[in-house]
Amino acid sequence: MGKKILKIVGVLLILIIVVLIAAPFFLEAKIGDIIKNNVNKNVNATLDFSEANLSLVSSFPNAEVAFKDVVLINKAPFEGDTLFKATNLELTMGIMQLFKGTGESIAINNIYLDDALVNVVVDKEENANYDIAIASETTTTVEEPSTTDGFSFDLQSYEISNSRIYYTDNSTGITFKLDDFQHKGTGDLSLATSELDTHTDAFISLEMDSVNYLNKNKIKLDALIGIDLNENKYSFLKNEALLNQLPLVFDGFIKLNETSQEIDLTFKTPSSDFKNFLGVIPEIYSKNIEDVTTTGDFTVNGNFNGIVDETHIPKFHIEIKSDNASFKYPDLPKAVRNVNFDIQLNNKTGITEDTYVDINKASFMIDEDKFNLTSHITELMGNTKVKAHMDGAMNLANISKAYPVPAEYNLKGMLKADITTAFDMQSVEKEQYEKTSTTGDLSVTNFEYNSDELANPVKFNSARLTFNPKTVTLNNLNGTTGTTDFDATGTINNLLGFMFNDEKVEGNFNLKSNTFALNDFMVAETDNPVETVNGETNSGSTTEEEKIKIPSFLDATINADAKKVIYDNITLSNVTGVLRIKEETATLSNMNAGMFGGNIAFNGDVSTKNDTPTFNMKLDLNKLGIQETFASVDLFKTIAPIAKMLNGKLTSDISLSGNLTDDLLPNLLSLSGDLFADIMTEEVNTESSPVLNSLVSNLNFIDPKQLDLKDLKTSLSFKDGIVTVKPFTLNYKDIQINVDGSHSFDQKLNYKATLQVPAKYLGSDVTKLIAKIDDTSLNDLTIPVVANIGGLYNSPQVTTDLTSGVKQLTTKLIEVEKQKLINKGTDKAKDLIGGLISGDKTKTDSVNKDASSTKTSAKDIIGGILSTKKDTTSTTAVKKDSTPVNKEKEAVKEKAKDILGGLFGNKKKDSTN
Repeated sequence: MGKKILKIVGVLLILIIVVLIAAPFFLEAKIGDIIKNNVNKNVNATLDFSEANLSLVSSFPNAEVAFKDVVLINKAPFEGDTLFKATNLELTMGIMQLFKGTGESIAINNIYLDDALVNVVVDKEENANYDIAIASETTTTVEEPSTTDGFSFDLQSYEISNSRIYYTDNSTGITFKLDDFQHKGTGDLSLATSELDTHTDAFISLEMDSVNYLNKNKIKLDALIGIDLNENKYSFLKNEALLNQLPLVFDGFIKLNETSQEIDLTFKTPSSDFKNFLGVIPEIYSKNIEDVTTTGDFTVNGNFNGIVDETHIPKFHIEIKSDNASFKYPDLPKAVRNVNFDIQLNNKTGITEDTYVDINKASFMIDEDKFNLTSHITELMGNTKVKAHMDGAMNLANISKAYPVPAEYNLKGMLKADITTAFDMQSVEKEQYEKTSTTGDLSVTNFEYNSDELANPVKFNSARLTFNPKTVTLNNLNGTTGTTDFDATGTINNLLGFMFNDEKVEGNFNLKSNTFALNDFMVAETDNPVETVNGETNSGSTTEEEKIKIPSFLDATINADAKKVIYDNITLSNVTGVLRIKEETATLSNMNAGMFGGNIAFNGDVSTKNDTPTFNMKLDLNKLGIQETFASVDLFKTIAPIAKMLNGKLTSDISLSGNLTDDLLPNLLSLSGDLFADIMTEEVNTESSPVLNSLVSNLNFIDPKQLDLKDLKTSLSFKDGIVTVKPFTLNYKDIQINVDGSHSFDQKLNYKATLQVPAKYLGSDVTKLIAKIDDTSLNDLTIPVVANIGGLYNSPQVTTDLTSGVKQLTTKLIEVEKQKLINKGTDKAKDLIGGLISGDKTKTDSVNKDASSTKTSAKDIIGGILSTKKDTTSTTAVKKDSTPVNKEKEAVKEKAKDILGGLFGNKKKDSTN
């Protein structure tokens, strides 16, 4: 019997285990649907998750449901915004909760949340994105109470890890953040009254009206909270907090009503040790305060009491006091002493605007250096009004000898100040500086300042400011940064706007310098790409990219006078003009400078406001050294690479615009513009010009050293990486060379040079033929020769039509020679006939003599045309030669034979007679 019972129990256990293992496969989809339906039916938002996993074993006798990538997205008026998201959400509940219908409430016992974001937003119209509950439909029919759809929380514990809670109220200008939020609580919340034991660690940030009061300050809170669900009252029973390293203890309660909250809280430091003051300072600055030696006391105490509703905040009084205290860090040589604080923060009415701060005293000493501040600030949450006085004399280097200042600040110099100010923020925001008043003096000597918006630390040898009611006079500012020295005077128009209202420094300045390097004032900005998901900005790729930026905080006009200005590898001398800096754009007007042995005037602007820096410039170059210009300026090297073979002076007008690289050098492929150049050449260096060398090798009658480039004028335009040259003329002795074409910025050539070449340059065959014809009209004979230049600048390809031109000229000359010989032979024959038919004896004798002479001349002519009869070798050679010239000669000979045959008759027949 016992064995049967054991078998039955064993079978049941096996069945239970099988059910526990198999049930999740059948219930997971149902659980996911239940959760989504319950939430989406009751809220004006959309819940979704990537997966839902159910386990009945790990948490037995409870069930555990784990959700991945949970997200709750708002609907209008916050359409698409993320209200809540989490990587992991785990819920624990009784197993029987799994078998409830889709419309039934599910009781949750435990919650675990990891890597979550709660993003609460209130817009300017005071709509809140967390107000997503759907109002219940009401009816006049009396019905029995029914089970409310959704969830009931019978919580025993909960935990939130590695999460963020953000609250942004655009209607009041308040931003509150909890980062790296770790929180857990235990207690039975199913009871009407209970105690919840909580532990919290986080980094807290608070900003109000663009003023940052807390910036990721560490906070820790261990609180035992009494909960009375009947009265919605939460009491602080036993609590201790750490803000940075400042300990505070709390007492009191918060009660939630339908339209308001009641608050009655008191807090204070548990001790009066002056280390409490160092605890207020963020730990990154205060370092380890455990070994700091202190004297005197420091206390913080306060209370909040009253109603919180749409028009009221709690009344409060916060008091911070210290009397004749001191502290010294063990590894630093100096102490801070005579520390006195008497600061009160109050609101006695519960009206937000009635908050005020009294700094009755704030002072300290290091050695004999003193600093004092008093201030009265009213309407802190409204139109803040400030009355303050500051005076002191401080060796800034002593601060780092008494307090652990971060190394990057590297404070140096002597500061003296005696300033009184009175202003209200509304006047500052509206730039109504006539309603403000600041008077006094501020001076520093041997001061050094560094900033992310400066490329190098700025060292002020001396600086003195006089504060007038509306402006600040810069009496002198003498210093250096990098390789730059400067001496400036001027006026600042809006110092208060710059300090309190995020305005740019507005002013007019006169600047003198011996050496001014522009790169010393360019900011190396590191871009960290960010990723935005559902309206939330997250850190993206870790790739860093440096960009040089014109400082964004300047809105200034600078009248410049510098003996030397350095930009990249170009040095300008005696620079004068006006520089206007505004909105990350530098506008240059009436700028004049010496450069490369000449002068340059330029007007235009450079802007780094957009992602891609741009520039637009007009340059007037006057007699600049060509070699220096084209060796130093990449732009000129690209536009006219052939110019580097020239020694001489360049005068030019240039208009150009385009993009700049991140280090503010022209991006050549983006350039467009026009250039007119007047070149005065003293010498041509052909060794550095592959194009000219290649051209000469094809036209060997040209000596490049005799090219006349002394007064060369040319115009060109460039766009989309192509330089187009308008036609211009070069002279070489008595040859005109007309040039036009284009080249690309990667130095691909497409040019044509047309030369009117006199016949005398075309070789000995042509010149001998012209000499033989002996006609003065042929002395000025020319032929056009076209040279096409392609390929690359360093490996050009030059082709010419010189050979075909010479052939055409030779044919033309032969035709001229033939016609001339025919005409000459006809004239001589006529003279000879006239002498033969005369009957006068005397004349006959004369004629006989002339005839003899004429016959001799005729033989010479014939010999020149036909060669002698006996010269059979030559005759045979002529017959065998079939070149165009010899064929023409053969035709001339045959014609001459016919003419002579008609004049003298057949020789054989005459001899017979």
